[in-house]
Amino acid sequence: MTQGIIAETEPNQTRWRLRLGLLVFVVGFLSPLLIPLVTASELPTKWKAVISTCLAVGIPELFSVVAVAIMGKPGFNYIKKRFFTFLKKHGPADKVSPTRYRIGLVMFLLPILFGWLAPYIPTIIPDYDLQGLTVNIIGDAMFISSFFVLGGDFWDKIRSLFVYGATAKFLEPLST
Repeated sequence: MTQGIIAETEPNQTRWRLRLGLLVFVVGFLSPLLIPLVTASELPTKWKAVISTCLAVGIPELFSVVAVAIMGKPGFNYIKKRFFTFLKKHGPADKVSPTRYRIGLVMFLLPILFGWLAPYIPTIIPDYDLQGLTVNIIGDAMFISSFFVLGGDFWDKIRSLFVYGATAKFLEPLST
């Protein structure tokens, strides 16, 4: 069906629509980067709030819809196919080694434990009140990257937390 639609349109028309749609899509997702410029401007505070909210929430979504409308169904399917091919190629591996799994678990649990204990022991951590934001950003980055270190099977374990009927099945240890 998609090949028939692409064959009916001129290649040049499809190419420029795809490029324009991609440009609109990228501009829409980069629009939140303009928020610091808006907040630094001389506009009234109410205008700054409205424009910043639109740049963060409304414009990326609106531009995505406009980009899909410009590209059309064949262009959108092409982009979607390329994106998912990229994710499959560069995404986390399904199976990982025991050492990588242990490192990933440390990366996963350390930010959680630190985030849980930090409010209770701020005096033990030197200069936490001065460098708290930096420490929290590092912890968030470590937590997010732990999902990629742990591999695809861990994603299934996390997903099973949200499935009511999911149960854990443990493998029997090999006896020698």
